[in-house]
Amino acid sequence: MKKNDIKILLVDDEPDILEIVGYNLKSEGYQVFTASNGAEGVKQAKKEKPQLIILDVMMPEMDGIEACELIRANPDLDNSIITFLTARGEDYSQLAGFDAGADDYITKPVKPKVLVSKVNALLRRLKNESDGEGNIIKIGDLEINRDEYKIVQNGNELVLPRKEFELLSLLATKPGKVFKREEILDKVWGNEVVVGGRTIDVHIRKLREKIGDDSFKTVKGVGYKFVD
Repeated sequence: MKKNDIKILLVDDEPDILEIVGYNLKSEGYQVFTASNGAEGVKQAKKEKPQLIILDVMMPEMDGIEACELIRANPDLDNSIITFLTARGEDYSQLAGFDAGADDYITKPVKPKVLVSKVNALLRRLKNESDGEGNIIKIGDLEINRDEYKIVQNGNELVLPRKEFELLSLLATKPGKVFKREEILDKVWGNEVVVGGRTIDVHIRKLREKIGDDSFKTVKGVGYKFVD
């Protein structure tokens, strides 16, 4: 998908944020739509069906958390990536955002170029999902073949136990997305009995040793994400 085909909805009650961030995203070639409060943002989301929605948390009329919940309740917006733009660093606001259905968060203040870089990273998920290669995931020097349970990194084939492979495959399907622990347990282990609450942590540690420590990021109290 080309940049000029991608719609981004920016929702913030600060005019300067809308102007500066909007300008920088438009300069990148994206289609940018704006809203100054949560209620207006929900309406715009339903109308434009953007690929990415950037939501401020604290807004008048309707805050970002409630707006996110309403957007996630709309089946037409299932594939929209949602990230929060928030000045709050407290864990509770991040947790509330993920519980509402957000994929990630960006902490203010943020330099426009840094934000654009973050947006580009988030939108690479769209490419991964639309490549049409089905069960082959290519990220940097890493290639994951889910049909053959094969991983190649820098030309070298790696052999992983099944659960490590499935965990890596899950995280790599959406680089940058924070997968909550509950979601990981459900999708990787399903109804299997998990012995010990640190099962995921142990598997992540092993993957870091084999794939690279920098490829995985822990979001305290929430879960993990793959960093490309």
